[in-house]
Amino acid sequence: MFKQLREDIASIFERDPAARTSWEVLFCYPGLHAIYLHKLARWCWLHGLRWLGRVVSQFGRWVTGIEIHPGATIGRHVFIDHGMGVVIGETAEVGDECTIYQGVTLGGTSLYRGTKRHPTLGKNVVVGAGAKILGGFMVGDGARIGSNAVVVKEVPPGATVVGVPGRIIEEPSAQKQARFAAYGVVQGDDPYATAIKTLVEHSHELEQAVATLTERLRHLEERAEKEQADSARAEQLRAIK
Repeated sequence: MFKQLREDIASIFERDPAARTSWEVLFCYPGLHAIYLHKLARWCWLHGLRWLGRVVSQFGRWVTGIEIHPGATIGRHVFIDHGMGVVIGETAEVGDECTIYQGVTLGGTSLYRGTKRHPTLGKNVVVGAGAKILGGFMVGDGARIGSNAVVVKEVPPGATVVGVPGRIIEEPSAQKQARFAAYGVVQGDDPYATAIKTLVEHSHELEQAVATLTERLRHLEERAEKEQADSARAEQLRAIK
């Protein structure tokens, strides 16, 4: 148990630059407390003491602000940062090395007992603050869910999802090296925003082209009117002669 605790504290140091000492992490990180209270609740749940498991779960919710159902499966070295408002449902599964920020919901959309109602997170998944993952589908290894995203369908491994409803803005790539992204935020532009920016720039180019053509037509009209007037004067002079 103590070896596991040391590993969990070390994993927090890797992902939170605000962590200064092991004692600070041990006593001041509610995410760590919630995980270990869940271990106790989970043990009760698996040994038929389901009422007691729910009681321990509710105590953990009261103490930490993090609600993890004792039926949920939590992997190794899971880090719940800040944690207030996190809700993890009964059939949810959270893989090893996942990072979950405050306000996250791993919720279910089905009312049928005995079914897989809540999502499964693969390994090394990062779920940003306020994100909602709803349904019994898989979020692949290394995926990143941006803050406040609402995800209602499966996410492939290594993908990045943002928005409401969630959309993939960065496709998984075999060549791309997996990297930790705090709050699920990635560097670089959203390709949808880039596409819109390109359309706006193209629109400006079209406006300039239309303005140039209009100016040329005006000059041609003025030139034609002048030539027509000169021709009329020449006709009048010939008639006088």
